[in-house]
Amino acid sequence: MNKEQFLKQLNASLVRLSQEERQDILQDYEEYFAVGMEKGKTEQEISASLGNPNQISKELTASYRLDQVEQTTSAGNIMRAVWAVIGLGFFNLVIVLGPFIALVGVVIAGWASAIGFILAPFGVLINLIIGNFQLFDLFFALGLCGIGIFIAMGMFVATSALTKGFIRYLKFNVSLVKGGLKHD
Repeated sequence: MNKEQFLKQLNASLVRLSQEERQDILQDYEEYFAVGMEKGKTEQEISASLGNPNQISKELTASYRLDQVEQTTSAGNIMRAVWAVIGLGFFNLVIVLGPFIALVGVVIAGWASAIGFILAPFGVLINLIIGNFQLFDLFFALGLCGIGIFIAMGMFVATSALTKGFIRYLKFNVSLVKGGLKHD
């Protein structure tokens, strides 16, 4: 594959990135070809040494999505990063998607219990309307509400920590796919 074919295929594979980001990447790879040709290599040798443009684009897209998550942590950015990392290989479907679903389940369950406990006094209000009110229910509901507030505070910290930890896990996974861990 010559330089033009390589860059054309790489550009076509990078359609999910912004035009500016694609131009930066293509310019970097044009420089790789220029430096390689100065050293006497042919375009085919250079493209062979760089690897498959489709795999390169998957790795670059995953890195780009992870950088976006670090800049702006939002549910959409996290989902795009997860799918980009899963796209690196079939093995990542199990290695990334499994823990992601488990963490999302834990976070949703924690927040649901916190909200349920906080809303417990509304159950007492319903009992008051029905006519089945007991003073014990009021104090018990207020206790649950207090526990719910503590759970919500804990979930705020836990959600932040789990998000940061999962982003680190995704970066670790991308570094493994790109070429393993570097030992100093």
